[in-house]
This record gives sequence, structure tokens and C-alpha cells, in this order.
Amino acid sequence: MRLDLLAALSGILIAAQSRVNGGLSAALGNSTEAAVYSFGSGFLVLNIIALANPRVRQGIRRIVAGVRSGALPAWRLSAGIMGGIFVAIQTFTVPIIGVALLSVVMIAGQTLASLIVDRIGITGGGKQPITLRRVLAAVITIMAVLVAVWEEIQVANISVLPIVIVFVGGFMIGVQRALNGQINDISEQSFSTTWLNFFMGTSTLVILLIFNTARGQDLVGLPTSPWWIYWGGTIGVLYIASSSVIVAKIGVLSFTLFATGGQLIGSLIFDLIAPPENVKVGINLVLGILITYVGVVVGGLRKHGSMRTGASPDN
Repeated sequence: MRLDLLAALSGILIAAQSRVNGGLSAALGNSTEAAVYSFGSGFLVLNIIALANPRVRQGIRRIVAGVRSGALPAWRLSAGIMGGIFVAIQTFTVPIIGVALLSVVMIAGQTLASLIVDRIGITGGGKQPITLRRVLAAVITIMAVLVAVWEEIQVANISVLPIVIVFVGGFMIGVQRALNGQINDISEQSFSTTWLNFFMGTSTLVILLIFNTARGQDLVGLPTSPWWIYWGGTIGVLYIASSSVIVAKIGVLSFTLFATGGQLIGSLIFDLIAPPENVKVGINLVLGILITYVGVVVGGLRKHGSMRTGASPDN
């Protein structure tokens, strides 16, 4: 199969993970507990991979050594915490706004984050100028959010809070990608970087779940159906595995464009065939998806058509 199609399919995996995690949250009625199960299951899969692959264990040891020596500042390990928080946001908001709108808002947050992250120089490649093209990309993706929710805003049929939360979550994912790139430079193994992310994220979510339980929020027994609601963590690991291979073959730019297209189309399909309750797909949402992809393409067109290839895929 062509690698560009595989990249698009990997983007569909992102949409599928959002829908699965949202379904688990709806079944449990507890978004934090759902996030723990999703992230924790992915962490379990990664531990099995680490046990079977000595290179992954070596990468983990490099991370530990890097933190101890100061080569890797400890605060950069917060990348995993951001990933865990985003999964909690995902499980909370998908039942409310759907997968497609979540994808549009998330990409807008990521695009804005990329401007700030590159300007500050968090990626390790030095400070990057804020160019007109990149500002235009950020403006286009934010416009896409407004277009996507405009009809609901007019009839007062949507809460602004989930939109704001997802935008902040998308911004965190943009920062997380930059931090993961630096961690991956130390680990030299994408699965080791991902293991760290899942370890930190799972730990954060477990602490949050304990806190919520102490405040009186009840834990819910695991539902036995539908069968697919427990596959969110595994889907995340599959995305990481596939993207790390595909990026090495076709480059980050091509992968980003095809994967984002797959994510947006996949999210629209999931909302059409298996929408969360009270989520409807209208023309404004479809237009928002199209405008979002235009923004991604504008943001991806760099000089000489290349992008930095050292960053690790995020979870």
C-alpha cells in the first residue's frame, strides 16, 4: 500500500481514538476514570513492548541518565503530563461536541502553539521567526473554529466552555510535540519517549482520579459493552508505531498533511455514522473542516518544502 495512504489511515486512527475514548466516558459517566483506563491500557501495551525490545529499555535508561546529568531538564518530562491531561479533555468533551469539532478546535490550538513554541525556541533548533505565512495559518485555523460553531452559537445550542478547553488542550499538544522532540534526541528511540509520556500521563491521571474520589466522586464498574470502548490506549500505540515508520520514509511534511487530512475526514465520518448523543453534523462543520485543512497546508509549506524530522510522534 502507498505510504501516503497509510499516513492518512494513521490520521484516521487519531479520530478513532477520540471516538473510542468519548464512548468509554459516556458509558462510565466519569471522564477521569475513562482517561485512566485509556491511557493505562496504552501504558500496559508499551511495557510489553519494552520487555520484548532491549532498544526501548536502553532508550529509557538514556532518558534517566540525561535527567541526572542535566542534559535533559526535568521540567521537559511534563510532556507526558500534558498528554494525560489532553486524554482527560478528550474523554470529557467528545460526548458533548463530537469528534469532528474536537479535531477542528484541537488543530487550531496546535497551530497557535507552534508559533509560540518556535519563537521561544523550545524545540531545540533555535528561535524561529514568526512569518506572515505561519500567522496566516493560525488565523485560518481559528477562523475555521468560528465557522464550525457559528450555527450553534446563533441558536445558543453550544457551550463555549468545551470549545475553550479543547483549544487549550490542542495548545498543550503543540507544546508536547516540541518537548517530545528534545526527549527523543536523548532517548534515540521513539517508543522510549512514548513510554515516558504514558508513564507520566498515567501517573497524573491516577492522582487526579484519587483526588476526585476523595472528594466524593464514585468509581463506576466497568461496562461489558460495547466491546470497542477499551481500545483507546492501544489505538494510540498503533498510531505511534505506524507514524514513526512512515515519517522516516516520506518526511514530516508529507506525513502531517496526509495524516491531518485523514484525521479530519475520519472524524467527520465517525460523527456521521456513530455520533455522540445530541451531536449533529451541519454544513458549517463541514466548511470548518475544509478551512482547517487549508490552514494546515498553508502552515506546512516551508521554504524548500521541508520540515524538521527529529521530533517524536506524540500520543
